[in-house]
Amino acid sequence: MVERYTLILIAITFGIYILIGIRSRAKDTKTFFIAGNEIPTIVNGAAIAADWMSAASFISMAGLISFLGYDGAIYLMGWTGGYVLLTLMIAPYLRKFGKYTVPDFIGDRFNSSTARLIAAISTIFVSITYVAGQMRGVGIVFSRYLQIDITYGIFIGMAIVAFFAVIGGMKGITWTQAMQYVVLITAFLIPAIAIAMKLTGMPVPQLAFAFSDITEKLSKIQVDLGMKEYLQPFQNYSKLNMFMMTLALMAGTAGLPHVIVRFYTVKTVKAARWSGVWALLFIMLLYTTAPALASFAKYNIIDSINDKPAEVVDNIEWVDKWKSTGLLALEDADGNGEYDMGSEGEVAIDKDIIVLSTPEVANLSPMVIALVAAGALAAALSTASGLLLAMSSAVSHDIYYRIFNKDATEKQRLKIARITILLAVCVAGWLGVNPPGFVGEVVALAFGLAAASIFPAILLGIFDREMNNSGIIAGMLTGLLFTVSMIGMMCSTKIFGTTQPLLKDFFGINAQGVGIVGMVLNFSVSLVVSRLTASPSEDMKSIVDNIRVPEGIFQEN
Repeated sequence: MVERYTLILIAITFGIYILIGIRSRAKDTKTFFIAGNEIPTIVNGAAIAADWMSAASFISMAGLISFLGYDGAIYLMGWTGGYVLLTLMIAPYLRKFGKYTVPDFIGDRFNSSTARLIAAISTIFVSITYVAGQMRGVGIVFSRYLQIDITYGIFIGMAIVAFFAVIGGMKGITWTQAMQYVVLITAFLIPAIAIAMKLTGMPVPQLAFAFSDITEKLSKIQVDLGMKEYLQPFQNYSKLNMFMMTLALMAGTAGLPHVIVRFYTVKTVKAARWSGVWALLFIMLLYTTAPALASFAKYNIIDSINDKPAEVVDNIEWVDKWKSTGLLALEDADGNGEYDMGSEGEVAIDKDIIVLSTPEVANLSPMVIALVAAGALAAALSTASGLLLAMSSAVSHDIYYRIFNKDATEKQRLKIARITILLAVCVAGWLGVNPPGFVGEVVALAFGLAAASIFPAILLGIFDREMNNSGIIAGMLTGLLFTVSMIGMMCSTKIFGTTQPLLKDFFGINAQGVGIVGMVLNFSVSLVVSRLTASPSEDMKSIVDNIRVPEGIFQEN
């Protein structure tokens, strides 16, 4: 029954997405890269929200909070704080500058092809890491609801997202993402409301989370089972790691190239600001619901499995379905006839299935379960398409056209962009099959890379008149190379197949937080080198002044 409803809903929503993609087919580079600056403000706000709230937000964040408890707040604080930083301090200035992409801004601001190339390479590194998490999310959904191997699910997702990005470009993706936001937020809120009412009698999840005793009961149950207390802070990460990870997520958000480019799709700077406001409101709906859903989900799972006879649990339909995916494992290790959820480790639950399994665990209707599957796919595909477009623009516009072939025709540039998307989706698919962590953890690595490479260059480009191309090149190279090498060594067991990580941590800082060290190095090297080398020309300084002067304001000499 569930599978039938899921197929119907997926077929309907995908049919709508495909129709939008075909009707919005891009025929020139301006439409392909920035939708011709023709997107309405509220539509752009919904597209930004869908683009930013990836599979990590929909699938993984509530799962991480369920298992991390209080410590999971790093994702809420980091991602939302970073979005506010992006909207207020970066996006309006870049939109006023009026270029296609982040590498475009950095290349023209510093009048340097080398800086443009490094920014484009950074965009590719960030995007390919980020999109790997989305492919993993798509694979998980298809694996459970179509009863196929995760690898085949990822292949299906690769084909679908490549179609959206190749055919419609930014215009098709934007309108598709606006529709996908409606699907994903509906799919997230309906089960949250139903479960809140079922557990607490309050229909508003946020109020049920804040004013009921559900979290206290959950915390007590976990302590009784020998698990970590749900509300106790710093049980999973040290204070240093909590701070560094939160800051990495925040600075990384403000440097995400696929989100920044969204502010170019509207006509004016004012429209860009209002797009940000609308997006923040749309994002708030999910991010204030996620911690409530996390606690409800964890409570329901413990209640449905713990202290129940093993033969009873094995015959629960949702348990059987998820065990077949390999993402849920149960073992009666002590032979007491039960699956203990405490420290014995008899229940192994992949964090990425918490949200997807919640409607089934709570015995909600098959239609709601199917809706959640469609919402998860919408979240993953919307972000994946935006990331693929960011990579294609980096290669086609910033590297091929602006550096190597300035006489390239529109047809040539579109061809290179579409070939890049096809190559990138293959790499992303491989990383989805062989992920260096859970969806949320993989995405956190991408944010660290953005924080270490792109964010400092943008901020210094906007606010530092004395920053020159030598400084920005040295800073970006330092931040990017340091962070890539640190992440590679700390995640070597997943990436390179080593038996042990080549590096456990960096002075107590883990892979998700080490991007901040790279960011500090980037800022420091940029500032030192720029002050030790020739000052920028007056023309370059005037670019900074023009970016920061509000439209309609005239300065007297």
